[in-house]
Amino acid sequence: MNCQECNQRPATLHFTKIINGEKTEVHLCEVCAQEKGDMFMPNGAQGFSFNHLLAGLLNNIEPGFQQTKANSFPKREELRCSRCNLSYQQFVHVGKFGCAECYQSFNEQLDPIFKRVHSGNTAHIGKIPKRIGGTIHLRKQITDLKGVLKQHIDQEEFEEAAEVRDKIRSLEKRHEEQEGVDHS
Repeated sequence: MNCQECNQRPATLHFTKIINGEKTEVHLCEVCAQEKGDMFMPNGAQGFSFNHLLAGLLNNIEPGFQQTKANSFPKREELRCSRCNLSYQQFVHVGKFGCAECYQSFNEQLDPIFKRVHSGNTAHIGKIPKRIGGTIHLRKQITDLKGVLKQHIDQEEFEEAAEVRDKIRSLEKRHEEQEGVDHS
């Protein structure tokens, strides 16, 4: 695919923007992307990094809400990491943490971002390799069902809890059988 601007060089930057369900795609070569400026290559950088993507996500979360929030409440102490002293505003600007403790320090502010990036989830599930996936999938199912079982017990839904317990036992038996086959 050639660059949409110059129609001479191959497009190496593919930018997709979806606003209110309307999808816009732009395909540019490196030269045209640099000429277009900050929209495609922040700060004149030669490449686009995950840090730039994260900083963009942080800066674009409901700006109206952020403005209202800032104007409606008295200014409070700026949120900072207890270990490296990085402020949340510095993190938003740079797009990367100063240390591992930053995850805990900024935890409440990160959940909406993770939900947005992971289509509503706050945890990344990932993919499991097929050749070893059988036992991993079973262990994950058992763990998930144990959570469901606890919910049923807490809500005093004992019939449903018994059904889930039986499913867990069945999966644990299957898991033990597969483990026995795998280690032979």
